[in-house]
Amino acid sequence: MTEIKIDTEYITLGQFLKASDLIQTGGMAKWFLGEYEVFVNGEQDQRRGRKLRSGDKLEIPGFGSFVIV
Repeated sequence: MTEIKIDTEYITLGQFLKASDLIQTGGMAKWFLGEYEVFVNGEQDQRRGRKLRSGDKLEIPGFGSFVIV
């Protein structure tokens, strides 16, 4: 499981995708979420504005598992 460290209270799902190097630009977030399934704490979510806080776990089939710390 890959840890993604944040220095703020939360980051958005779109910011997470960029921070984890799954996408190169923030503009690619909408496309990525439309093409791939993203599970946040076991539930599928496609909202790039979804707030992720410390302790949240993300599963992206084919890309891996991530945890926000």
